[in-house]
Amino acid sequence: MWLKYGVAPGGELAGIDDVARGKTNLACLYCGGGLTAKKGLVKEHHFAHTGETCKPVSQRIKTKAFPSLPLYDNFTIQLKGDELEQLKVLWKEYGAENREIPKDLINFRWELKGLVESEGDRSYQFTHLGKIPVGALPLALFNRVQEPLLLAELAKLENSTAVAVAAGLSCADERRADLHIYRAQFRRILINSLYFLEVKADGNIFYKIGVTTRSIDQRIAEVQRDMKAHYSDAVVNLLGLWKHRGNVELYFKHRYQPFNYRIGKLTEYFCFPNVKPILNDLYGMEAKVLSDVELAVLDAYI
Repeated sequence: MWLKYGVAPGGELAGIDDVARGKTNLACLYCGGGLTAKKGLVKEHHFAHTGETCKPVSQRIKTKAFPSLPLYDNFTIQLKGDELEQLKVLWKEYGAENREIPKDLINFRWELKGLVESEGDRSYQFTHLGKIPVGALPLALFNRVQEPLLLAELAKLENSTAVAVAAGLSCADERRADLHIYRAQFRRILINSLYFLEVKADGNIFYKIGVTTRSIDQRIAEVQRDMKAHYSDAVVNLLGLWKHRGNVELYFKHRYQPFNYRIGKLTEYFCFPNVKPILNDLYGMEAKVLSDVELAVLDAYI
């Protein structure tokens, strides 16, 4: 895990996706040192100190302890490779067939993490959380699982920061920086709208998932330009737009990864033999109603 945010001269936070590669005018939240944007082809894009890396950032890189949104860009629930593969097999053989899972097939860590739960003395079933690693949880239920976790993590960081500041602890600035980074990530998913497009190109039909903070008409025009680099004719239709649902995009890609269709360097396109179940999944989501806490995150000057 890497440093993904820096603070601009005006005090606002900027993410790694907001800047060009190279030396920036941004400063480290933890030490105030200058930052350089590392945006190569091998490592995940991140900020590095232009000079020597400060101790707080160095420690967080080693321990992967930067604040992050629960169930946003990682859906393995911290399962190791073999455990995850075993869970996928279990889902295919039992969960997807709606069959009870025999107790002797259960890894105790799955039960400890809340991925499975007992049904009587001898059998188990997948929980909502347990369906996420295998991409089996519908989008509406995914929101119901993730949203309380997002708010709980925010409350935890706010509380630890308040305690550190009130007690005059030496770690107060670090905790304040952690809170700023988390709020910035939370704010980003709240300000983004999720869109789902149908793209007809030279007799082919593709579908695109994405998020935007801009006019959907602007985004559609960009998609048409992208497609015309690969096809002689492209028509783009909007099939759905969901405000404040930036949290869903990456889980959608995880859930429907088998249908992903790469077009040159474009990776957000899908081919579905029947799009109706996918539309039902998307439209099964409730309209997002922002809580007072979420409104405060949106309105805060970060």
